Amino acid sequence: MRDLQRFLIVLLLAIGSAFAFWNTSSDRQTIDVARLPPEARETLALIKQGGPFPYQRDGIVFNNFEKLLPLQPRGYYREYTVKTPGRKDRGPKRIVAGKEAEYYYTEDHYKSFRRIRESP
Repeated sequence: MRDLQRFLIVLLLAIGSAFAFWNTSSDRQTIDVARLPPEARETLALIKQGGPFPYQRDGIVFNNFEKLLPLQPRGYYREYTVKTPGRKDRGPKRIVAGKEAEYYYTEDHYKSFRRIRESP
């Protein structure tokens, strides 16, 4: 009986740990609009109003070569520069917009993405 109790306790702890990891990793993959840097919120507003955009390459097709975003046909995603204070070049920050009005933020030039979560 004691062995069964120990087994159940270990099992419940393992399930709890797995759930905690899943929940945390899921949160790392999203970001609320309010938690974006001000420059990213400005870029998002420009995207939604259709511009004008400050960088010539804003709005070009993002090909998702890294395959970190959901797979879609070529041309589905567009990329936009998020100004990086103190940088003279475009910097590493971008917002990638999908045709279904989903938005992703990267601050490390496509090495990772977080889906932008908007309030209803």
